[in-house]
Amino acid sequence: MSTQSAGLHHITSIASDPRENVRFYTRELGLRFVKKTVNFDDPGSYHLYFGDETGRPGSIMTFFPWPGVKAGRHGTGQAEEVGYAVPKASIGWWAERLGARGIAFEGPTRRFEESVLLLKDPDGHFVEIVGTDWAGAVAGWAGGEVPAEHAVRGFSGVTLWLSEAAATARVLTEALGFAEVGSDNGRRRFAAGAGDLGTVVDLREVGGYPAGKLGAGIVHHIAFRASDDAAQAEMAEQARRLVSQVTPQVDRNYFRSVYFREPGGVLFEIATDDPGFAVDEPVAHLGEALKLPPQYEPHRAKIEAALPELGQP
Repeated sequence: MSTQSAGLHHITSIASDPRENVRFYTRELGLRFVKKTVNFDDPGSYHLYFGDETGRPGSIMTFFPWPGVKAGRHGTGQAEEVGYAVPKASIGWWAERLGARGIAFEGPTRRFEESVLLLKDPDGHFVEIVGTDWAGAVAGWAGGEVPAEHAVRGFSGVTLWLSEAAATARVLTEALGFAEVGSDNGRRRFAAGAGDLGTVVDLREVGGYPAGKLGAGIVHHIAFRASDDAAQAEMAEQARRLVSQVTPQVDRNYFRSVYFREPGGVLFEIATDDPGFAVDEPVAHLGEALKLPPQYEPHRAKIEAALPELGQP
C-alpha cells in the first residue's frame, strides 16, 4: 500500500475519579491538560485530553472519567501497557522522582535496547516510562510539573495483549503501513514508517490470560494517525479487506475518525491530524475552558452544572 500511518494519534482509556485522573497525569507525569470537553455520546460526562505543549498527534492520552464505574479486567483483546518516551538519560531521574513521591514501580528493565519503568495510575492502568535514544531530540514542555529536559515527549508506543497475533499483525502491516522490526522476550515489535512520536506497537501473545473486560483502568481504544481525509480513506479501504466492518467517518471536532475492531479484539481508530486542538482555543490557553461541540452549546448551563469540579491542573 502507498499510504502509511505516522504512528499513534491518541489513546483513550476509562477512569473513575476525574479529579484524581487530572492530578496524576498533570502533576505526577507532568503532561499538559490539553482539552476539557465532554463525551460526544454522553454530554453528562467529561472527555479529558492530556499531551505535550500543543497537543501533537502521538502525545495525546484521553480519558472518559466515569465516577463510580467498576474496575475493568486486564486480559487478552486489549491494549495494555502505554509507553511514554523520555530521554534515555532521564530514566534514573524518573526512578528517583517516583520513589520520592511514593509511587510504586518496577525496573528499570531492558527491552529492545530501551530502559523501562513500569507503574500503575490510580485506576490500575499499566503505565511505562521508556528511555529512548530519540526523545532527547524532541523538545520537552517547559510549563509543567517536570523539568523540560526530563519531560515526557509523547508516546513511545503501546502493547497489545492477544490470544493470537497473526491477524492483528496483518492489519498493522497491510492496512496501517507498519513494518515488523524485531522481537524481544515474546514481544513482536511493529514500527510506523514516518513520524517521531508513538511510532511503535508491540504485540504480546498471552493466551493463558482470560479475555479483558472494559472498566476503570482499561484502554477503550487506540487511534492511528492519518495525514488527511484521503489518507484515512485509503487506510480504511485496506482495513475493510481484513475486518468485518469499518464505520463511516465521524467528526470529533479536533479530528475526524473511523473505527473498526481488529481481529484480536482491540478497538482501532484512524484519526486525521487536522484540525488539531487549537481550533477552538489558542495554544497558550489549551485546557482552560470547557469546550462543547456545537450541538451541546444550547445546553451549556445544564451540562456545566452536572459536571464535577476537576481541581487545578
